[in-house]
Amino acid sequence: MREAILGISAYYHDSAATLLLNGELIAAAQEERFSRLKNDSSFPEKSINFVLEEAGISCSDVTAIAFYDKPFLKFERLLETYHGFAPKGLINFSKAMPVWLKEKLFLKKTLKDELRKIGISKIPILFPEHHLSHAASAFFPSPFREAAILTIDGVGEWATTTISIGKDNGIKIIKELHFPHSLGLLYSSFTYYLGFRVNSGEYKLMGLAPYGNPQSSQTKEFEEKIVNELVDIRDDGSILLNMEYFNFAIGLKMTNDAKWEKLFGVPPRTPESGIDQTYKNLARAIQNITELVVLKLAETARSLTNCKNLVLAGGVALNCVANGKLLSKKIFENIWIQPAAGDSGGSLGAAYAAWHIWKGKERNIQGRVDSMKGAYLGPEFSNKQILKILKAYQANYELVNDTDELCESIADKISEGKIVGWFQGRMEFGPRALGNRSILADPGNPEMQKTLNLKIKFRESFRPFAPSVIQEDVQDFFMLDRPSPYMLFVTEVKKPSVRALTVKGTNVNPSLQNLDIAHIELPAVTHVDFTARVQSVSKEGNPLFWKLLKAFKKKTGYGVLVNTSFNVRGQPIVCNPEEAFKGFMHTEMDYLVLGNYVLNKKDNLNL
Repeated sequence: MREAILGISAYYHDSAATLLLNGELIAAAQEERFSRLKNDSSFPEKSINFVLEEAGISCSDVTAIAFYDKPFLKFERLLETYHGFAPKGLINFSKAMPVWLKEKLFLKKTLKDELRKIGISKIPILFPEHHLSHAASAFFPSPFREAAILTIDGVGEWATTTISIGKDNGIKIIKELHFPHSLGLLYSSFTYYLGFRVNSGEYKLMGLAPYGNPQSSQTKEFEEKIVNELVDIRDDGSILLNMEYFNFAIGLKMTNDAKWEKLFGVPPRTPESGIDQTYKNLARAIQNITELVVLKLAETARSLTNCKNLVLAGGVALNCVANGKLLSKKIFENIWIQPAAGDSGGSLGAAYAAWHIWKGKERNIQGRVDSMKGAYLGPEFSNKQILKILKAYQANYELVNDTDELCESIADKISEGKIVGWFQGRMEFGPRALGNRSILADPGNPEMQKTLNLKIKFRESFRPFAPSVIQEDVQDFFMLDRPSPYMLFVTEVKKPSVRALTVKGTNVNPSLQNLDIAHIELPAVTHVDFTARVQSVSKEGNPLFWKLLKAFKKKTGYGVLVNTSFNVRGQPIVCNPEEAFKGFMHTEMDYLVLGNYVLNKKDNLNL
């Protein structure tokens, strides 16, 4: 008998669905990719339909539903929080209550109603706690039989941080930190104050932080004010926030702006306005504090569990800079991070918790390989489906059936400075494009970062781009001694930021021919602090992308490409060929590769 467990996250942000079939991860996707609403929080009907179709089953075949948190506990936290801060927040309480009473308090009924509409009824609905879902998403797909588990986010029901131990098919929570004391909410408060959007702009804050001056007296003063006034950091990594400075518990804003302005001497930055050095230094300060707390929590997790392996999830686990610092400290021998570490991954964790904890099923651990299938868990489209879209738009294209020829041709174009949309295989699950829904360019082009930000992504000029590198070449360029397939570690670019290469033969850039030694710089993927967020690409993990990188290495001497997500600012990553085609036409990309079809912008300007 096939057992199908459907995991769901919904109603807060980043709704998603995941399907396990007899314990095997079959499919997972965020609702935003189908609805085209960034961070869509609605019931993930389209995602559910996709994962069922991908598994080849119908609604009647689903044997259990797992929702990623406990609504009643969340409601309890809301009531106790407003009671604890009363009479402050009375107006917001009166606004929140009708929504909770109508929609969220009776979420089980709401879920049943929504599921019934799509043909799922009369099956168990499970509600693992939010941080158990995060912990399960980190541990159960990991390659470790035993590991310390660290989950850090804004807030679930009550918990904001947990330390657990995972062994075989069980998880035991050891320590919890409770709301309102939250590293995630502290970081989000600075995200808000620096003019970025909470729950989606935290990565912008992380990208801005390196522009802050670490030696500046202002940066150091900001750090002192944070630890003396805003947050009490304990030796074990637990924190206490001074709630006089924060409004998120009972208000509609994250911070008490007047108190922050008095403390830091600078008003909240207006969104989309210029960013002067003071804001950059403030970003640097909170990033440094965040890294400090993460390291303390990791040390505590090691001490409490005595495990050599660590797994992480929760939104703060997407702070790749902190992850890189954690890796370099060697507190643990091995670290594995859930690529969909935020709330979307809660759907995956809830499903795994149902299978291994509720059902008591044993894990199938495959050596050093995780169970995430490279995070390539979304929809894929055949050449036939792609051709139908191209004909509908009367697009001009070239069909290249031979993948060696395709990769050689595209590598040539990228080496000539062209920007290429690359749409292949199954869409990635999580926030990173990992070579299937990507925009690719030459990292050696010193103008490429600026061009990509302003003419392709339409976003802030300070935003960095990540390198994808052939796995066997990682240590030639980066201070990283292990694979990083999910782009979740920031590490130093080898210093000096050039690499000596012996370049011979004819299949190289003309400017490099006949040179014994060529110094290859990677300015488009080297951040201002000489770091990069690295994705290593293996032949087994993504054969076609690996082949493209190998072809590019043959042309240029370095198997590294700029890899940024195939979307423009404010929009989700593209899911289907039509979205990719429209994105190609509305930006200054030069070429688009859809499966085996290659489109040249010059040939399609009149469409």
